[in-house]
Amino acid sequence: MASASERKRFHAGQQAAATLGDVARLAGVSPATVSRVLNRPQTVRLGLRDSVQRAIAELGYVPHGAARALASRRSQTIGAVVPTLDNAIFATCIDALQRRLDGAGYVLLLASTEYDRARERSEVAALLERGVDGVMLVGGDHDPAVYRLLAGKRVPFVNTWVYETASGRPCVGFDNRRAAMRMTDYLLDLGHRRFAVIAGVTLHNDRAAERVLGVQAALAARGIALTPAQIIERPYALAEGRDALRLLMRQKEPPTAIICGNDVLAIGALLECLAANIAVPGEISIAGFDDLELASHIQPGLTTLRVPSAGMGRRAAEYLVSRLDGRTVPDCVELDVELIVRGTTAPPP
Repeated sequence: MASASERKRFHAGQQAAATLGDVARLAGVSPATVSRVLNRPQTVRLGLRDSVQRAIAELGYVPHGAARALASRRSQTIGAVVPTLDNAIFATCIDALQRRLDGAGYVLLLASTEYDRARERSEVAALLERGVDGVMLVGGDHDPAVYRLLAGKRVPFVNTWVYETASGRPCVGFDNRRAAMRMTDYLLDLGHRRFAVIAGVTLHNDRAAERVLGVQAALAARGIALTPAQIIERPYALAEGRDALRLLMRQKEPPTAIICGNDVLAIGALLECLAANIAVPGEISIAGFDDLELASHIQPGLTTLRVPSAGMGRRAAEYLVSRLDGRTVPDCVELDVELIVRGTTAPPP
């Protein structure tokens, strides 16, 4: 590492933008070491890595992305395409994804689709045009053109929020149907027999569709069927949950238990019950799906399913980095979903 006087002389002689060689000289290492710190930091000893990073910071060195990509045939970027940025559960996943990628020397590029398949196809194409090395997707139900684009560029990808080995596609997630069945069985065991579902919009959303199928399967196993009027699909918004609750409670035989497609819809339904003086869980039990932070702070606390959102982001990053490093990794990873029982559920009146 350069001494203080050497550093002063070095900075005084700097006129143009700093180069990789400048960083190497100031840090007292080889240009190859600087390159490894920039591209594969995990392969460099911590002390050397710190010296290089300090030199980079002092010189204000910015690597030439295009040149690096041309030399390594890698852009050191990963793309992630999520349905929406207006949901804390996806934010948690993306945060964990980015943290793990950052540790491996990758930059994250993020796109959202608003549950629009055509927009998703366009976003994936745009990411590939920018040379991303890998892509994280949400769900498994995508336009076939998306998979063709990824295959054509030979870019590794991983589906998240689903666990489906039959598709033959890599995935990191959980079985949405089985999770919904678990919640339904819990409510059945409490004694409920009149059910309703406030689901997310199932069109082009395989997670929402699988959750509805899970509720139906668990009920069918106990000889109970849901009528179309007992299943209401709504966008994930508080106001939509409130409106759906009003419709369900106007029925001749209103439900004693409502299972919601996510916590946002469930909290909306709970707020409407509080506004209408409907006792929860005295008159009706309400259950969610996700375990958002708010679920444990509202009164009564929301019974829900805790989704491993951070774990999915972290494991998705590990899968993509491992594939890009040439390591063999399992194509499908299943994570656990935990039933969290709080104050919105109880035996029926």
